[in-house]
Amino acid sequence: MAAHIGRRLRKGAATTAVAAAAVAALSASQAPGATVDDQGRQSTGDATSAPDTAADDSATGNSPYYTDLPPLNSPNPSPSAGSGDAGDQRAGEAGIPATVLDAYKQAEATLREKKPGCNLPWQLLAAIGKVESGQARGGRVTADGTTVTPILGPQLDGNGFALIRDTDNGAYDGNRMYDQAVGPMQFIPSTWDWAGRDGNGDGRKDPNNIYDAALAAGHYLCRFDWDLSQQGDLRKAILSYNNSTDYLNTVLSWLEFYRRGTHEIPDGTGALPVDRSDDTARPGVTPSAPGTTPPARPGKPSGSRPSPSPAAPGNGGSPSTPPVTPPPATPPTPTDTVHHLEDAGTGTLTAMAGHTFAERVSTRAETEAGKAVAKVRIRFTLVGDTDTTFTGGETVATVTTDASGVAVAPALQAGERTGAFAVQAAVVGRSVKGVPYRATVTARAADALALAGEKEPSCVAGGEFAEPVQVKATYRGEAAGKVAVTATLVTSADDPAENDKGPYFKDADGKAVRSLTGLRTDADGQLTLPKLYADDTAGTFLLRLTTAGGATLDVKLTVEPAAAPSPEPDPAPSTDPSTEPSTDPSETPAA
Repeated sequence: MAAHIGRRLRKGAATTAVAAAAVAALSASQAPGATVDDQGRQSTGDATSAPDTAADDSATGNSPYYTDLPPLNSPNPSPSAGSGDAGDQRAGEAGIPATVLDAYKQAEATLREKKPGCNLPWQLLAAIGKVESGQARGGRVTADGTTVTPILGPQLDGNGFALIRDTDNGAYDGNRMYDQAVGPMQFIPSTWDWAGRDGNGDGRKDPNNIYDAALAAGHYLCRFDWDLSQQGDLRKAILSYNNSTDYLNTVLSWLEFYRRGTHEIPDGTGALPVDRSDDTARPGVTPSAPGTTPPARPGKPSGSRPSPSPAAPGNGGSPSTPPVTPPPATPPTPTDTVHHLEDAGTGTLTAMAGHTFAERVSTRAETEAGKAVAKVRIRFTLVGDTDTTFTGGETVATVTTDASGVAVAPALQAGERTGAFAVQAAVVGRSVKGVPYRATVTARAADALALAGEKEPSCVAGGEFAEPVQVKATYRGEAAGKVAVTATLVTSADDPAENDKGPYFKDADGKAVRSLTGLRTDADGQLTLPKLYADDTAGTFLLRLTTAGGATLDVKLTVEPAAAPSPEPDPAPSTDPSTEPSTDPSETPAA
């Protein structure tokens, strides 16, 4: 035992130095002007402390994590640094199981396309995966990336951990009393419910699949428009995953280590982590499987009861059981006192496609007596067939009520899908009646159309118009992009019926058509119509353009008569002498 404690003390000293060196190196490369103390903790002007994040607002519920640190490895090792046990340890730790590594890189590629401003490095996912599950327990995954056995953290029952009562009826963690972090990236069920992604294209969102979990972690880290190439945003993102300064420093250490070089190793051969932040993880102990009890914390055997005390002197050697003192009652939290939610004066939720909703959802938490409850987390979830999101691109947002018991959701950003949907407000960690809010997205519209050119289009009968008609749509003075436009060659200004003569468009088969639908302005509100042709009818005609929102524009089209053919000239007199009349008297016919 003494030897074990001595090993832990020596390792603690070494790993502290590793953390300090790694975080210092990362700070120097990413945040000029930042300072790092002797414990490797960094401070910058914009991120000097951890955010005030509730346990169930983080990805992991602030569950325990592995505290093993990478071996000390300077950026410029000495020639002998790669030999011996130290070199073997660096090589082993730098190896990432093939399927796990592929999942991280695929997630980075997807986020580069979906959220290019986030600048997510796959090495950050690898660092978090190392700290959360030891790279899916050394890469023990199937060919599709699913862990061979489920990876679960301890139940979050408030006994040394956060208190998060069951939110998924045991669907993900097999526990119907309390939540547990699930999978290789250790998402708690309530977070996975909205953050989960399908990373391997099998149509499922499985927290036990490394492809799904890695992509979900990437989206989680990239929310709020964070730019992870900026040190301040990087720190905020990591702390939002698990709100611990020690966790931050551990992840940054592995991030720096992986940035210096990694290599692929076979699945199932990765190094297994040893030390966990709650000091319960032991070599050879795997986190609990669904339906089982997590490993007990030291001094608190799971399911055990106090052993009878030895016989007391003078009692005849009969064992006695010491009185059991019941634990003190846990005082109710603000969440426990919430009886219901009420609308806090939310106005009509309507916005045009592609625009931001002017009104924001506002909800009030109240006791049964109608008293406001502060410091309660309210989760707003978008429900229905919609591509609308909250600011930052997410479909779920959690907001804490203020002193008046009110939580105001982030602004809604309308997508392109029109129609009605709902915003559901609910209390995090408590089943009480929520509040649904109806919201509507209307089609993009324009309130004005104008001809782009100053010259009215014209051509000759039987010809084609040299220049296509170009128009610009606006809405309240701003360019109206992606607005649907209908173009019809009408009979007259007073008769909107389709004309049966005059200018026309051509369909895909080259046939004449005098009405077009499905036209749409570009992002700048401009639209160029297809080429116009004219039949043999001369005159003035009208092309009527209409949009959603009521904008109308009549464009006058002039068709000039075709030029009359030139008359044929008289034939020139002949110069052939044989055809000329004779003037010789001898050739005069006899009378």
